[in-house]
Amino acid sequence: MPGERRPERAALVGLRCTALADFDHSDEDTMEELSQLLETAGGECIFKAMQNRPTPDPRTFIGEGKAQEIAQLVKANDVELLVMDNELSPSQARALEDIMGCRVMDRSGLILDIFAQRAQTREGKLQVELAQYQYLLPRLSGMWTHLVRQTAGGGRSPIGTRGPGETQLETDRRHIRQRIARLQREIENVRQIRSTQRRQREKREVPLVALVGYTNAGKSTLLLHLNGLLEPSSGQVRVGDIPVTPKTVARVRESVGMVFQQADDQLFMPTVREDVAFGPLNMGLPPEEVSRRVRQALRDVHAETLADKMTHHLSGGEKRAVSIATVLSMTPDILVLDEPSANLDPASRRTLISLLLQFSHTKIIATHDLDMVMDLCTRCIVMKDGSILADAPVPDIFADCALLEEARLEQPLSYRLMQYGRERENSGQF
Repeated sequence: MPGERRPERAALVGLRCTALADFDHSDEDTMEELSQLLETAGGECIFKAMQNRPTPDPRTFIGEGKAQEIAQLVKANDVELLVMDNELSPSQARALEDIMGCRVMDRSGLILDIFAQRAQTREGKLQVELAQYQYLLPRLSGMWTHLVRQTAGGGRSPIGTRGPGETQLETDRRHIRQRIARLQREIENVRQIRSTQRRQREKREVPLVALVGYTNAGKSTLLLHLNGLLEPSSGQVRVGDIPVTPKTVARVRESVGMVFQQADDQLFMPTVREDVAFGPLNMGLPPEEVSRRVRQALRDVHAETLADKMTHHLSGGEKRAVSIATVLSMTPDILVLDEPSANLDPASRRTLISLLLQFSHTKIIATHDLDMVMDLCTRCIVMKDGSILADAPVPDIFADCALLEEARLEQPLSYRLMQYGRERENSGQF
């Protein structure tokens, strides 16, 4: 499509070496993981190369001969970026850049770039910027000639240059050290604020629960039972102290607001305003209260300007926001959402996550989007064959590889990156 930036052409290189620690030793699995990381960062793997050596070469890491061989492939394939699967010293990175004639980064630099793309919270952005400055500080000498300024040419910045950007290119070591000190102070302030907010949330005891499992594990079925849209064949479903029965279903639906997976199943009136007003009108509320609720619900999802639009003219993200507004207008205590991020583009998905974080409702979210679970939820329920397989805090669920395998799930990339970053931090890598 016009205006889209093509993926950066990259080569992946690893060193298989018994002298290296396990976490810095390349093999087919780590190279495949590196390829996935590159794709996430917006790059395209043109070729891979593996070198076998008893010990790393002090100057080029992979050896002069291998470096020259790869340099020929880099030139022949118009490669813009070389990514090492292993950790490079600043001098090794500079030596390889001189030989390759293109930018060179290692696995840590690539991961930091992905963090820069994904950081949404203020603390996350500060942490990424701090880590990037700490990573770049010893690499300042001789590297600027291979970096492209963020302001040059427009469009998305090259992999490895996102984050600090233009100011980083034009500051010396002294200024960067001062910036690092300021970032550390800001992060500490943010942590104190978040600690206060966390204590307040704990006092309010507002849970954010994820319901995860493979397709047809029973997630949507369970949600439909919570809203009284399905009746149990045996046993009883309770919402708080209220048993869900035909006699109580009206009360239950006042308490539990259901956002369906397909927005078109929820939006059926001619305009957005009429869709959001449908529930309050059916509750028999006076016109003034209905209007007030419509305005408030649309304001809560930042969709006031859509009020008079026809719903079939909305984008996927707009439909999702309006679907949530139709539920908010009923002032429920519990928000139940079935695959809320399905079919959303990245920007709409981020907007959705920000919205859900703002709401004070109890939230139950059935989803395959495990990265969203990392961002939003504190508790995770894993389903299999219509039964609950596990119920635990989110980090405990994602740390249990055997459980995830049994549930046919995979650790989300954001969790793997978080763990990788912690391992590197603990080992002093950055």
